[in-house]
Amino acid sequence: MSLPEPAPDETPARRPRRELVEAQIYEQATRLFAERGFAGTSLQDIADAMGMTRPSLYYYVKNKDQLLARLVTEITEGPADTAEEIAGGDADPETKLRDLVRVTAAQQARHGPRFQLVIRSESELPEDLAAAHAAAKRRVLDGFVRIVDEGIRSGQFRPRPARSTALALIGMCNWVAFWFRAGGAQTPEEIGEQMAEMAVATVAQAPDRLPDTPRPGDPAAALSLLRQDLDYLESVIQTQASKD
Repeated sequence: MSLPEPAPDETPARRPRRELVEAQIYEQATRLFAERGFAGTSLQDIADAMGMTRPSLYYYVKNKDQLLARLVTEITEGPADTAEEIAGGDADPETKLRDLVRVTAAQQARHGPRFQLVIRSESELPEDLAAAHAAAKRRVLDGFVRIVDEGIRSGQFRPRPARSTALALIGMCNWVAFWFRAGGAQTPEEIGEQMAEMAVATVAQAPDRLPDTPRPGDPAAALSLLRQDLDYLESVIQTQASKD
């Protein structure tokens, strides 16, 4: 593929074409970084892959760090914003978890190579970019923890350590990036729906243990579940005593 030299003065009519070329550059950069590593890839390598001269490439990107920064930002900042928005919404915990897992898993399916690249390049990230990346990951984790904790408090989710549960759910979503294959039998959106169903099934309270009127943060919901456990334990003790 050979691209013409860019015009020095960009007009609104040329912007869509610029965006298309930039997208192609980032795709080629992702592939080369994944194959050769960030340190082993030069701007000349990327220019060659694009079929353009190195001076032409400078019209679109300044350096490799800018390329990597955009790739990392797109993969981490977007999900972090989504996690915070969903966790802070008014929906019930089950709906929040379903929405967050669906969006997260579908994104991993659509951008698997980029996510893999970010994971493999974490040790090579510049200090400021590494700090931003770590902060974004914490925001995603906090969003999941808030939703899980809210579901436990309302009685909709089984009482399990919220942080461990959140990490397990995130790991389930992230693994999609490694096994999903584009062009297969299922679309990223379908994968997202399936993963959302699996996530809810993993944490949901058994139907016969749900309180009658679960309310987020209501201690009565947790107390209701505790009484069910005590009633069951009492029946077991009485049965054992009758046998003795």
